[in-house]
Amino acid sequence: MGKGEELTTTKYLIHAQINANGIVEKPDVVGAVFGQTEGLLSNDLDLRELQRTGRIGRIQVNIQSNSGRAKGEIVIPSSLDRVETAILAASLETINRVGPCEAEIQTTKVEDVRAVKREQVVNRAKEIYKNMVESVGPTSMRMIEEVREAMRVHEISEYGEDRLPAGPSIHTSDAIIVVEGRSDVLNLLKYGIKNTVAVEGVSVPRSIGELSKKRTTTAFVDGDRGGELILKELLQIGDVDYITRAPKGKEVEDLEKDEVLVALRDKVPTAQFLATSNILNDNNHKKENSRNGRNNKKQRYSNRREEVVEPVIEDDEVSLMKDMLKEFEGTGSGAILDEALNVTKEVEVENIYEEIKDIEGTADTVIFDGVISQRLVDVASKKGINKLVAFKTVNIVKKPQDVKIITID
Repeated sequence: MGKGEELTTTKYLIHAQINANGIVEKPDVVGAVFGQTEGLLSNDLDLRELQRTGRIGRIQVNIQSNSGRAKGEIVIPSSLDRVETAILAASLETINRVGPCEAEIQTTKVEDVRAVKREQVVNRAKEIYKNMVESVGPTSMRMIEEVREAMRVHEISEYGEDRLPAGPSIHTSDAIIVVEGRSDVLNLLKYGIKNTVAVEGVSVPRSIGELSKKRTTTAFVDGDRGGELILKELLQIGDVDYITRAPKGKEVEDLEKDEVLVALRDKVPTAQFLATSNILNDNNHKKENSRNGRNNKKQRYSNRREEVVEPVIEDDEVSLMKDMLKEFEGTGSGAILDEALNVTKEVEVENIYEEIKDIEGTADTVIFDGVISQRLVDVASKKGINKLVAFKTVNIVKKPQDVKIITID
């Protein structure tokens, strides 16, 4: 059998170490391997028959003699299956004599040739890919970018009578992101953010103000004076839930993906932003309000800002609620309480939404071993529940003024 055939059919390489108490040659070792394993195994695993049919390759021996002793390695290529190869490898260790000398053979490892080949394929593929990337010249890169830009432009849609640039999800998403211009919408589309709409100028269209009152709205503006002016106008005519800005001196259209994601992750509620910013107290803005008769509008938003701030709950009430909540920990249940904190009904957490929805009569507090969601907050507000008490909250973006939320934290 030719060398090429061996390389093609070999699945495993059996590696064995040989130590002989005397000087032996390669033919002695090969003869011992064939002779002392003959008849040891079944006819199906007879080495001569296996080699004749091409199921094992040539036995390779690399042996050296030193100080009257011989030491070396035996390598046997095998195209047998895993179990048969393991049996063959173990049979080598039964050999105790090579030529005229006592000897010991120990199998050191069985190498999976296919795994080595797979590793070589992966490494070579990496090299080929790297060369492909490096070979793409500036012209090719421009072509690629033009195609990508064309795809982004194809995705962009329009909103309202003003035909404002917007992402394709602006008509269906419960949450929207208001940005300054078309380039901002395109940049966010590039990173998979499709619920955006642009105001296209410092004068914010009325359609944006109306939309912000129906959706959970995040204002995402540039980190410059222009972004500040747009934010002021938007706060006056719209209902903004969250605010975030590009890093100082940067524009949204120039941000990289990680900068966009960080900015959106770090958005803050409008009330919190206004509490740490004097954006509505700018002197020039006050004069402009005075000249244009906008003091009433500013006052209206200031009142709304006060309303958004969560009412402070007395410490003793919080402490009492937390103590009561601990009694439900791990039970998967809860209770509906009246104003005197008497239990009017015990409920299962898995049915908590339906239980609140079906409340009739006076109920003041719902306490349960679970998580408060936006859905529960909304139904509690409709049913006149004053307090929701649970271990934590999740994804609450709009909290009605009339519902107090208490968690174990």
